[in-house]
Amino acid sequence: MGKYTNDAKELLHLVGGRENIAAVSHCITRMRFVLNDPKKADIQKIEAMKVVKGSFTQAGQFQVIIGNTVSDFYKEIL
Repeated sequence: MGKYTNDAKELLHLVGGRENIAAVSHCITRMRFVLNDPKKADIQKIEAMKVVKGSFTQAGQFQVIIGNTVSDFYKEIL
């Protein structure tokens, strides 16, 4: 079990589950989700997570700011 296993499971649930994710990737500090139904994402609860520094939607992507450890977090999401 990795450092972010529980947080990754919680984030997956809060974005609407795996079935709501059309694509996922990451950049230097953010998880980038393309959601099938963006309304299913519970933004308030996502932003309340300790590992999350914020979120926003841009160019059809729901982006969750994690920080410099996002690549480790991404591995747990996969």
